[in-house]
Amino acid sequence: MSERSSRDRCLHADTRLVHEGTLRSEFGETSEALFLTQGHVYASAEECEARFKGESPGFLYARFSNPTVAMFEQRIASFEGAEAARATATGMAAVTAALMGLLQAGDHIVAARALFGSCRYVVAELLPRFGVASTLVDGTNLDAWREAVRPETKVFFLESPANPTLEVIEIAAVAQIAREVGAKLVVDNVFSSPLWQKPLELGADCVVYSATKHIDGQGRCLGGIILGSEAFIQTHIHTLLRQTGPSMSPFNAWVLLKSLETLPLRVERQTRTAAIVADALAEHSKIGRLIYPGRADHPQADIIARQMKGGSTLIALEIEGGKAGAFRFLNALDLIRISNNLGDAKSLITHPATTTHQRFTPEERAEMRVSEGLVRLSVGLEHPGDLIEDLVQALERV
Repeated sequence: MSERSSRDRCLHADTRLVHEGTLRSEFGETSEALFLTQGHVYASAEECEARFKGESPGFLYARFSNPTVAMFEQRIASFEGAEAARATATGMAAVTAALMGLLQAGDHIVAARALFGSCRYVVAELLPRFGVASTLVDGTNLDAWREAVRPETKVFFLESPANPTLEVIEIAAVAQIAREVGAKLVVDNVFSSPLWQKPLELGADCVVYSATKHIDGQGRCLGGIILGSEAFIQTHIHTLLRQTGPSMSPFNAWVLLKSLETLPLRVERQTRTAAIVADALAEHSKIGRLIYPGRADHPQADIIARQMKGGSTLIALEIEGGKAGAFRFLNALDLIRISNNLGDAKSLITHPATTTHQRFTPEERAEMRVSEGLVRLSVGLEHPGDLIEDLVQALERV
C-alpha cells in the first residue's frame, strides 16, 4: 500500500480536502478504501512486537488505529493547520476526551458559561465528580477569565461562536491569558466550521469538532475530532483514546472523508444564504432580536472582523411572545424542519430552552442568554428565497 501526501507542497486548502492523506491499496482505487477490519496480522512475532513497541510503522487494532480513520485524521489535520488529529465516535467524545486528557483530581478548569448543554454538563457536573473544580465565566469579559484563575488552573475551554446564542469570544486574547497562567486553551469550533476560523492560529492549544455537523453536513453519521500539535496529541490524547476506546468506526470515517471533499462548497453556500436570510429578517416586527456573525449589529462585530474569515451557517432569532410565540412560529414552518441538529444540507430549526438546554434551570438559561423565545436556525442548501418565504409566512402566524 502506498501513501500520497501533499504536506510538502504548497497546495490550496480545497485541494488538500480532496487528496490529503490518501492511502491506496494494490488495486489502485480512485475513492478511498473502506477498511472494515477489527485487527491486523503480522508476518512474524518479531514484527508484531516491533509494531506494538512503536518501532515499526503500521496498524494494530481498530480501537485506536485503522487505515480509513487515519486518512480522515490526516486530511482534516492538514485543512485545520494542525500537526496531528485523533478521531472519536462523536463530538461529545472529542470534547470529553480533550478535557479529561488534560485534567486530573485537584486541577481547575475555567470555561465560558455560554456552552452547548452537554459541554456545560461535562464542565460543571462530570469533571467535579472526579475532583476537578470548575468555574464558569462570561466569556466575552477578559477580566472574568483573569479573575477566575487559581494556582491549580490547568485548562480554559470555550465555544466561539457559542451554541445557541452565537456569542463570540476573542480567542487570541483568552489564549494569551491562558499562556500567562500556564493553562491550555481548548476551543470548540463547530459553529464557525474549520473553513471560517482557525483557533490554533489564534493561539489555542487544541480545537475540537463534532464532525456530525458541517464536516458530514448531510445527516448521515456521527463523529468527532481532536486537533493540536503532535506533542499535545501524543502527551494528552493518544493514550487516553487508545486505552478507553471512544473510537470512530471505519465506515463513519469513510463517509466523513467523502464529505470533506465538498466541505468548502457546502459551507460557503450555506454561509452566503444565512447572511441573505439574516438581512431579510433583521427588521421583522415579530423578531425582538436577531444575531448573526458578520452583521454590523452583532455585539462582537469587531472581534469577528479580526478572527473569522466568514460568518456562520447559524442564525439566532428572538421571537416575540416567548415560548408560545416561538412554538407557533416553529409549527407554522413548512420547508424548514424542527430538529436539534445543525450544519446540515437541509435547513433545521430548534427551540434550545426545551431541547439542547432544557435540563438547566430558568436561572441558568438566563445566565447563558437562552430565553424562552430564542430559536436557533441552521441554514442549509436551499434557495434563499424559498427559506425567506417560509420564515416570513411562519412569523405572520406568531
